[in-house]
Amino acid sequence: MATIGDIGLAAAINLITAFIFLLAFAILRLQPFNDRVYFPKWYLKGLRSSPATSGSFVSKFVNLDYRSYLRFLNWMPDALRMPEPELIDHAGLDSAVYLRIYLLGLKVFIPILFLTWAILVPINWTNDWLKDSDANYSNIDKLSISNIPQGSHRFYAHVVMSYAVTFWTCYALKKEYETVALMRLHFLQSEKRRPDQFTVLVKNVPPDADETVSEAVEHFFLVNHPDHYLTHQVVMNANKLSKLVEEKKSKQNWLVYYQNKYERNQSKRPMMKTGFLGLWGEKVDAIEHHMAQIEKLSNEIAEEKEDVVNNPKAIMPAAFVSFKTRWGAAVCAQTQQARNPTLWLTEWAAEPRDVYWQNLAIPYVSLTVRKLLMAVAFFFLTFFFIIPVAFVQSLANLEGIEKRASFLKPIIEVKPIKAFIVGFLPGIALKIFLILLPTILMIMSKFEGLLSISNLERRSASRYYLFNFFNVFLASVVTGTVLEQLDTFLKESVSKLPEIIGVAIPMKATFFITYIMVDGWSGTAGEILRLKPLIIYHLKNFFLVKTEKDREEAMDPGSIGFNTGEPQIQLYFLIGLIYAVVTPLLTPFILVFFAFAYVVYRHQIINVYNQEYESSAAFWPDVHGRIIGALVISQLLLMGLLGTKAAASSTPFLLALPILTIGFHMYCKGRYEPAFIRYPLQEAMMKDTLERAREPNLNLKGYLENAYLPPIFKEAESDSDDDDDEMGDKKWAKDNTLVATKRVSRRNTPVPSKVSNGSSPNLEEIQEKDKP
Repeated sequence: MATIGDIGLAAAINLITAFIFLLAFAILRLQPFNDRVYFPKWYLKGLRSSPATSGSFVSKFVNLDYRSYLRFLNWMPDALRMPEPELIDHAGLDSAVYLRIYLLGLKVFIPILFLTWAILVPINWTNDWLKDSDANYSNIDKLSISNIPQGSHRFYAHVVMSYAVTFWTCYALKKEYETVALMRLHFLQSEKRRPDQFTVLVKNVPPDADETVSEAVEHFFLVNHPDHYLTHQVVMNANKLSKLVEEKKSKQNWLVYYQNKYERNQSKRPMMKTGFLGLWGEKVDAIEHHMAQIEKLSNEIAEEKEDVVNNPKAIMPAAFVSFKTRWGAAVCAQTQQARNPTLWLTEWAAEPRDVYWQNLAIPYVSLTVRKLLMAVAFFFLTFFFIIPVAFVQSLANLEGIEKRASFLKPIIEVKPIKAFIVGFLPGIALKIFLILLPTILMIMSKFEGLLSISNLERRSASRYYLFNFFNVFLASVVTGTVLEQLDTFLKESVSKLPEIIGVAIPMKATFFITYIMVDGWSGTAGEILRLKPLIIYHLKNFFLVKTEKDREEAMDPGSIGFNTGEPQIQLYFLIGLIYAVVTPLLTPFILVFFAFAYVVYRHQIINVYNQEYESSAAFWPDVHGRIIGALVISQLLLMGLLGTKAAASSTPFLLALPILTIGFHMYCKGRYEPAFIRYPLQEAMMKDTLERAREPNLNLKGYLENAYLPPIFKEAESDSDDDDDEMGDKKWAKDNTLVATKRVSRRNTPVPSKVSNGSSPNLEEIQEKDKP
């Protein structure tokens, strides 16, 4: 059984680990050759250039200014210095509101910490129930509700504290919901013109024997929206073209690699085998082989592009329809278009960077089947993951290890080893098991057919949270083995579930404290170190980089990762709200996570992460709903726990809490959620009127007509423009002379989304500015 001393030693281990990560980061970020790894956002914005390379050879790679090392922690106040309005301009509303989730955690748990430690900790500690019961316990359990005698009137303090926690959390949620809703409306009103403000996505266009899809869409909207319809872009199935372009990019990277290899040693031509992974097959000249492959792919890309444009079967029954005004687009997106409600379905179009183009080719009729299949797959994934979770729990149970392997007892009882096993190993083992989960959930969301990256991430986040609830929290609390879990669930009725879990909750406080320290403290410190992007950048820089553009493409700024980050935060909300009344000792560990993570992720958003899309904080209703769910779960489990403590007189007073909490949620849903799912016509008209006054001669059609052209067409066009450069490199094969590339850096070009291969709607304007 872990003691407070064990937890203290585990906390020291995790704090030292986090400090080592931070120290390594502070040193690495100061080195000139790492500048693009730790400040990529400023490079993408064109506001930062490579450090000066004058001086000694060593100074090109190592910062020799010793004074900069004395200020190695300056990044923390620097991260907090940027005001929120400036942060929104710099990184977008999504990023700023995401950071407010961490602030919300601090607002919720700081008052809870003071209340519970001032009232509940003395009440729990000044009892001898555990001592008199001869139970196996530690000092941690003496600080929890477990130390209160059966049927004691002291349980009224926990009931009152549960009301205080609920009311304060609801108050903080309401204020935050109101603030974020106002921020969203203000952002939409003050934001620059974007194609998605004028565009709706129309799905399930009915077939017509006499008209093409394009003609049918134009005819329908000219008839039904005659004063506001402007133009449209039909959806094309360009998935095969996308694969060809990606294959060509891969071949180009290998070509650059072999050219650089030959440049370093011109006495020997690089050779390769044409078989699988270069393990067997005919041995050929690597540079000539890849040039031939690239030329072949270029021809295939041109043919496929022509086929997509001219083949009627490549046209999907969907289109992006643009309007002359935001008001017209809002009316269309938020109304039923036809007598048959399953035809001419309209919804707001995502911004071009946010569109997941591959899923636009999925037939509408198959979406329901896909959703059902993914729901079943997610159920089985969640259920069978209990096996590795049970293994992790066995690591946390020292008594079980000693019982099954008695020969290890002398080793396990050594204090540092015991502290490591109890305080570090379970958390890191669970973290390892969860590494592949986000990728699996994202693949499932893509298969389901969602049409925007933001929706893909929100669906993955929702499933990730449910997965964490059942496997990381619920399975960890209920039992430490699969057999015990099955026995518990099979023998007891569903109505007994809160009591079963309630009894186990105080006993698992140690496990969750260690999980928070490993995942929340050390894991967050590891995030700022960016070890993986650092290694990948230098590998690419050594093997693939020839030009400044190549060096920029080698940068991996990454993104917030809403699909993994937000569920992690919500798990901490869940754990914190459940243990706030049961085991107050856990609350400080939660607060350290929220405070540390806020500083770290603020720094990353300012200096590192690239904004892949802007949803104007559309995710906030999900955040609010999950915290409400955590609050209700904490209330039900406390009722179950008190039910096992013979607290019949105090337990009924908790019955009102879930009802009040759900009622509060319904109020917030009706009052604030519409701002996140609809665009008020009043706001749209106001924005249109102001824009007409400022720009009376605006050519809106020219701005919108190609905004939703699949970006893969632009990439294919760009590749064909670069073919002259690549074919010029054929001198490599003729006279072994290195050819200077014509490509130049386009520092202002935003990094396209890694998920959709999308591009900024203003890409052409940016490229025009970069032309000499």
